Amino acid sequence: MKKRPTLVTALAVLALTALFASGCGSSSGGDYGGQHPDYAGALDGSPAPLAALHAQADKLIPGGTGAYEKRIAALHGYPIVANVWASWCGPCRFEFPVLQRLSARYGKRVAFIGVNSQDSDDTASSFLEEAPLSYPSYTDPDSKIAESIGAGLGLPDTAFYDSTGKLVFLKQGPYSHNTELEADVKRYALKSG
Repeated sequence: MKKRPTLVTALAVLALTALFASGCGSSSGGDYGGQHPDYAGALDGSPAPLAALHAQADKLIPGGTGAYEKRIAALHGYPIVANVWASWCGPCRFEFPVLQRLSARYGKRVAFIGVNSQDSDDTASSFLEEAPLSYPSYTDPDSKIAESIGAGLGLPDTAFYDSTGKLVFLKQGPYSHNTELEADVKRYALKSG
């Protein structure tokens, strides 16, 4: 005898669908709408190592773990926020506006770096045209960079390094609002930077 779904099960599925849809419709994250923010004005006058990052805005940087670690070392003296993302990842897309805003707000004091994991360069580049960033992303098709920082089991992940380049915190999952990421920037990046 085949069981039919009960009314309770149907209502639970409907409630979960509504909850998910309302979270994704929030104006806090997810609304990049193809806008190309003017990062240049907000980031003018950045120190040379941070200005070098801003000059590579929206670029995908090859070189794997070695290139990523070299950049972390070159940013000695500045706290770093490294976001692991993929263009196919819904939660990653949802948090991009939060990263856009906070990287512009703190980009003169904090280095922001992306790690594009488990993605193709073409797809990632197309997405960055829709949702531009003020910083580059390192290509990580085989998740080696993500694994080196303890990330990559689920995306997105955000790693916080202190000004000496020491990994001090790894957040798994998306930031849905500016205040969440800002609190972690202040707690983990700026406390020593």
